[in-house]
Amino acid sequence: MSARKQSSTFNSAILVPAIRGSFAKLNPAHMIRNPVMFVVEVVAALTTVLLVRDLATGVTAELGFQFQIVLWLWFTVLFANFAEAVAEGRGKAQAASLRRTRSEVVAKLYVDEAKGTWIPTPALELEPGQVVLVEAGDIIPSDGEVIEGVASVNEAAITGESAPVIRESGGDRSAVTGGTLVISDQIKVRITAAQGSTFLDRMIALVEGAERQKTPNEIALNILLAGMTIIFIFAVASIPSFASYAGGAVPIVILVALFVTLIPTTIGALLSSIGIAGMDRLVRFNVLAMSGRAVEAAGDVDTLLLDKTGTITLGNRVATEFVPAPGVTERDLADAAQLASLADETPEGRSIVVLAKDKYGIRGRDMAGLKAEFIPFTAQTRMSGVDIDGRQIRKGAEDAVRAYVRTLGNNDVPAEVTKAVQSIAKSGGTPLVVAEGSKLLGVVHLKDVVKGGIKERFADLRAMGIRTVMITGDNALTAAAIAAEAGVDDFLAQATPEAKLKLIRDEQAKGKLVAMCGDGTNDAPALAQADVGVAMNTGTMAAREAGNMVDLDSDPTKLIEIVSIGKQLLMTRGALTTFSIANDVAKYFAIIPAMFLALYPQLGALNVMGLATPQSAILSAIIFNALIIVALIPLALRGVSYRAVGAAALLRRNLVIYGLGGLVVPFVGIKLIDMVVSAIGLA
Repeated sequence: MSARKQSSTFNSAILVPAIRGSFAKLNPAHMIRNPVMFVVEVVAALTTVLLVRDLATGVTAELGFQFQIVLWLWFTVLFANFAEAVAEGRGKAQAASLRRTRSEVVAKLYVDEAKGTWIPTPALELEPGQVVLVEAGDIIPSDGEVIEGVASVNEAAITGESAPVIRESGGDRSAVTGGTLVISDQIKVRITAAQGSTFLDRMIALVEGAERQKTPNEIALNILLAGMTIIFIFAVASIPSFASYAGGAVPIVILVALFVTLIPTTIGALLSSIGIAGMDRLVRFNVLAMSGRAVEAAGDVDTLLLDKTGTITLGNRVATEFVPAPGVTERDLADAAQLASLADETPEGRSIVVLAKDKYGIRGRDMAGLKAEFIPFTAQTRMSGVDIDGRQIRKGAEDAVRAYVRTLGNNDVPAEVTKAVQSIAKSGGTPLVVAEGSKLLGVVHLKDVVKGGIKERFADLRAMGIRTVMITGDNALTAAAIAAEAGVDDFLAQATPEAKLKLIRDEQAKGKLVAMCGDGTNDAPALAQADVGVAMNTGTMAAREAGNMVDLDSDPTKLIEIVSIGKQLLMTRGALTTFSIANDVAKYFAIIPAMFLALYPQLGALNVMGLATPQSAILSAIIFNALIIVALIPLALRGVSYRAVGAAALLRRNLVIYGLGGLVVPFVGIKLIDMVVSAIGLA
């Protein structure tokens, strides 16, 4: 799996625009989307007005202290905006790169397809249904379907992969993406997307965050934070009357400091950047999520449907064993099988050549000098082979080879060969029978090789509470053998589109969230039904439109990474919410005793941190409140490290690290700031 190289969090190309963006985001129309930080901006503006009033009227008492509180209130708002701007900046940097791939592209638009005449037309003027010619060296001007021809296409501008892919008319490899480069041959492409809604347009909009809608969890958390803010507004508003009753007064600037310290500013400041960074992490893994809801759903997946070929297995059958017939040595079988495979360019044929070489040192021979005649595989004969030096060697399906030797007068098939064929089939492999003339030499065991480490990954998913289901077109016997070797929880054999759809609906009826991947038109119904449907970029347009994610690398195994990224997003949000609430609890011990110390000297006993003065305690708490946002920006963007453990273990880990940490860090941080503030005489 490939992932684009991540830029540094504080890269200067991102940092400078983010600083400017922090001030631009002070616009109340933008700030109101984040209720907590909008309220902080309002109280910062209020205290600024009061400071200006005091300056104008010549009030000098506590003016320096008031100025510092106002300054750090604005810093709190700016730091929150900075976190969001940095998260957006990383996406915008990538979007700028993507946008350059489509600048000044001119298409060859057919005016008479029959005569082959075309006119140069700006790509931005193309409309759905029009047909364009794309030749070697041309950039594909827009999304479309290949309707004629075959070409090699470099999709590095979209996927980040330099290896070219084949695009051809018909089948599951006909979809092409605007901005990619044809490097050989030529194709006719029918445009399928209007400008502004192409795949590249959507990708640019998503990585820029322009269309990132808040997910249900984010909305719920925002409502909770807004509710807590309202509660503390009433709580703080009641303090002046309480202080008056006690025979004293609390300055407004201190009330504001208390309020900002009480409300959950830390998570309020970082919530938006966490969501943007989650989408961005998927894009950097070359996965395009059509909505934030899909990313969150990936984090809550209960059932994972994975295709066997290319996902669980390597995708090509590999020769693993030579099983000779009675009276035939294993080396003679390997030699004959290799001779029959030297001109076989299939992965199976090449693997036979390699196995014979590795196991017996049998090297390929100069077949041209021996005047060998190769017999290609056909659907009718279901065999291939070679005629060389008077020898006729064939390899193929058991019934096909048996019929072949029967035509040469051999009706006797050794029981050992039949037994070997049945044993290989039962184990999930494919038996390939080899014959020379009328004599059966034995069987080559072709095996679907399970990917290394995949069993451990499925064990990790099981530890997370995720059930894995392998989907394959194989018969139930073969499917069961591979499922057992791979370590999946269940399998669906001889899968049809209807069977896939039924399986997903059955799981969802049990209250499960289901993820699956697919690339063909026959996968489209299941992709649309699944909670997380990951379509391969090399797949059909129907599959890409049906899914709510598109894997630009077309790597089905990435479905496991998508689930991990979704869980990491949810974990990051939960961990920083836990930290923020614990953080606020600790700050109360700094500011509340300091506020009422003049009215109730007995509250000095609660000054467990030993802060120097009430003013330094309040100022230190406000400074810490602002700086902790900056300190947590890298964590919000990078995400909390994810490990495949159960929910209970994960909860304990978060409570210890972020709950206990949220209590301890403010005590240490506020104390250190208080020492500095007192030492330089700021309060």
